[in-house]
Amino acid sequence: MRKVEVTEYNENWIILFQEEARKLTEIFGTELLEIHHFGSTAVKGLKAKPIIDMLLVVKDIQLVNKFNGEMRSLGYVPKGENGIPERRYFQKGGDQRTHHVHIYEKDNKQIIRHLAFRDYLREHPDSVKMYGDLKMELAKRFPFNIDSYIDGKESLVLELEKKALKWWMSTHK
Repeated sequence: MRKVEVTEYNENWIILFQEEARKLTEIFGTELLEIHHFGSTAVKGLKAKPIIDMLLVVKDIQLVNKFNGEMRSLGYVPKGENGIPERRYFQKGGDQRTHHVHIYEKDNKQIIRHLAFRDYLREHPDSVKMYGDLKMELAKRFPFNIDSYIDGKESLVLELEKKALKWWMSTHK
């Protein structure tokens, strides 16, 4: 059983993202349009589960499955859409997970949602503290129950996401 672990922010997360981004860029080549570090490890000062979330934007989501073999060679497990239509999702590291890769086709609305949330937190330290403290508390309360951990932060995430999208729209006119 995987333990829910939340740690203090680690500067090395940026390096881990950059190293993996180089490998993924080689695999996806010209199909890849953008690659982003997102999620909690992409926000300086935010307490997080030490898993690097990566968002890849591709030309054609239907072509992603042809890269599954190469992704497996890097240690990734292809999970298909994994509950989110028009996404491809990969996990690396088994029970000691190190990376999550989320892939969307250009213009998918999920891209803006993820980037707005990340960028909003980068600009709002009060929200970073509130969110990080809640995650730390939930990890202590539910160390072996990821569903309760996720449920416990859901209302705050939705509230922050709503603010983030409003903020994003006002700053990206």
